[in-house]
Amino acid sequence: MTHGARKPDRPPQRFGLNDLARLRDTLKADTERREAERVAAEQAAQRAREEADVFRTSVGQVSQLRDRNRAPVPASKPAPVPVQSRRNDEAVLAASLSDDFDVESLLETDETLSFRRPGIGMDVIRKLRRGEWVPQDKVDLHGLRSDEAREALAEFLRRSVRNGVRCVRVIHGKGLGSPDKLPVLKGKVRSWLVQKEEVLAFVQAREAEGGAGALMVLLRQPRT
Repeated sequence: MTHGARKPDRPPQRFGLNDLARLRDTLKADTERREAERVAAEQAAQRAREEADVFRTSVGQVSQLRDRNRAPVPASKPAPVPVQSRRNDEAVLAASLSDDFDVESLLETDETLSFRRPGIGMDVIRKLRRGEWVPQDKVDLHGLRSDEAREALAEFLRRSVRNGVRCVRVIHGKGLGSPDKLPVLKGKVRSWLVQKEEVLAFVQAREAEGGAGALMVLLRQPRT
């Protein structure tokens, strides 16, 4: 069986000297272009570093500026102290404590004549006697006249309750310095304390804390 005529093989491609020269020139041009780009990039980076060094040298050390866009806020003035109102309150407090108040029937019939308001258990009295309530503040009234002591005690109690103080020591003295050697303020202080609703209970202080010349007083918590 006769097949079609066989196609002749393509002759191999031949490169002349001119073709090789052009290829060599192309490769050389590519190499030179890449080298030029590399050199240009390095030069640009070097210029950037030099400019940064010049800037730092010329400017020197810098610090952050304050925000100048903020409007100055004037400091608020403290609220005026109502001096006359405070004096009126003190006068009312002092006047509310009467020397004629009969306190004997309200005191516990023990040797120290302790006091506790209704609802306050005897365990509170026992803790006061044992010193489990540590006094956080004290007021010394002995040596004062009766009206001075009454005013000082009223102000002391009000300040203590306002500051959240729960236990205080009130020193009224033993009367050793009085003309008759009798404790002038002892009975009055007990009477004043009973009249103050801030007072929940009191007992005679232990010997180390004044004994018969002082009272340990438990105060109520401030109202919120």
